[in-house]
Amino acid sequence: MANAEHYRWGDVCDGWHLVKTQQLSVIQERVPPGAGEQRHFHRHAEQFFFVVSGIATLEVDNTVYTLAPQQGMHISAGIPHQLSNQQDEALIFTVTSTPPSHGDRFPAKPANK
Repeated sequence: MANAEHYRWGDVCDGWHLVKTQQLSVIQERVPPGAGEQRHFHRHAEQFFFVVSGIATLEVDNTVYTLAPQQGMHISAGIPHQLSNQQDEALIFTVTSTPPSHGDRFPAKPANK
């Protein structure tokens, strides 16, 4: 990843663009314990999250999933979701988006509890 474009999000999380074209985005991300993203959806992009190490908590359309290493989940366009790390070790995962999700991110209402 030494030659991958790096960016910061959420103050403490890291992302590296592994593939960045007009049709496809593959990003590896690192989320420290207790961190996560805001609940949102994409109008056009569908995504596949794949856990490399750590445990991901992924709320998708009001259902909470726990993904262990070597597990993944597909999220269709238009579906509200939120990824977080509720564990004691860093979460490392890849997210593949087609088309790329940058510029296609919209806030979603909080999940129904």
